[in-house]
Amino acid sequence: MIEIKHRITEEVLYTHYGDSLQSADLQSADLQSANLQYANLQYADLQSANLRSADLQYADLQYADLQYADLKYANLRSADLQYANLQYADLRRSDLQSANLQYADLQSANLQYANLKYANLQYADLRSADLDFSCLPLWCGSLSMQVDERLARQFLAHAFNAAAPFLKPTKKQAEFINQCHRIKSGSIPKV
Repeated sequence: MIEIKHRITEEVLYTHYGDSLQSADLQSADLQSANLQYANLQYADLQSANLRSADLQYADLQYADLQYADLKYANLRSADLQYANLQYADLRRSDLQSANLQYADLQSANLQYANLKYANLQYADLRSADLDFSCLPLWCGSLSMQVDERLARQFLAHAFNAAAPFLKPTKKQAEFINQCHRIKSGSIPKV
């Protein structure tokens, strides 16, 4: 039997009858503010689970199903999320610093204000994800991530605005970039 406790009060939030959380069925479980540091949650079913403000630092979540999970304000520093399914997950203001998100499916995930500093996003699928106001790594770990046109426009808008003194986009590039949702809203100047 494994007891999952609140990270501050030590109150038991969930009791899992088994000797491991690996492959555990925690679908829709209320694990808000749970202490899951270093937990082995490989292949766990956490669909629609409430993990808001949970401490998942160094947790092993490889291949975990976190579709529609509420991970707002969660501490996922150095968590291993390789091949995890995070479609439609709410990761707003979560801390994913140094997390391994290689091959993770983040399609339509909400990553607003998320800290992705040093995160490994190689081959992660970020199509339709919302990365507004997040901290995205500028290192080799983000070179192979999959993005859609919306994110491509947003990345290029930032890059071309920063490079404006040195580089002017072609007319075709400017037309593409200026369709960015942040430019259309007036938050970012046109290129």
